[in-house]
Amino acid sequence: MQPIASPMQPADWRNFTAATIIPPMPTTTKTALLSLIVLIPLGLFLPGMRAAGIAPEYTSGGQLNYPTGYREWVYVTTGFDMSYNPALQSAGHHMFDNVFVNPEAYKSFVENGTWPDKTMLVLEVRSSEGKGSINQKGNYQGSDVMGLEVHVKDEARFPGKWAFFSFENGKTSKMIPTSAECYSCHSAHGAVDTTFVQFYPTLLPIARAKGTLSSAYLKESKAPAAK
Repeated sequence: MQPIASPMQPADWRNFTAATIIPPMPTTTKTALLSLIVLIPLGLFLPGMRAAGIAPEYTSGGQLNYPTGYREWVYVTTGFDMSYNPALQSAGHHMFDNVFVNPEAYKSFVENGTWPDKTMLVLEVRSSEGKGSINQKGNYQGSDVMGLEVHVKDEARFPGKWAFFSFENGKTSKMIPTSAECYSCHSAHGAVDTTFVQFYPTLLPIARAKGTLSSAYLKESKAPAAK
């Protein structure tokens, strides 16, 4: 807190009114403008006023645009050397998997225990470093992004509601064919709506409390169902 620079400052503010910055205009126009001045700082956007990059965007050819700014979304988990295939566990290097989700989808999940339409889950794969600077033990994430995949829920666009996309240094990505193993794996093992919420430590308890865990996951993990 800084002290008030001058005793005249409070008086100045008392004399400051909307008319100071809004010139004479029809009452209805002035009311609408004042409403925007009040609502926008509070984040209460009017219909159609949506921050860029929050919902999936596609090219005219149906490819998904790169989710710019995804690292400013909600972080949900990090995996270390995870693999669903035992044969891949002997790889000669370590990897970190970071997952981010668009804010609107996260908020809806917290409230309902499941994912809404237009959910975007981004899986960012980063290299692992062992020794660097003062670190002599353990691992930390490197600056190199080794891969980026996006799991999108778009009910009107995809027959199965969800689709996978993989970005290889490009700005757009074609949908991975539904014949790929990732679809059947997620369908058979996903804890919530074909997604691996079982690996999201802050969201799994919410799904359990809301009773939205899949029967396949409950059977597979013997997790307690919601009462």
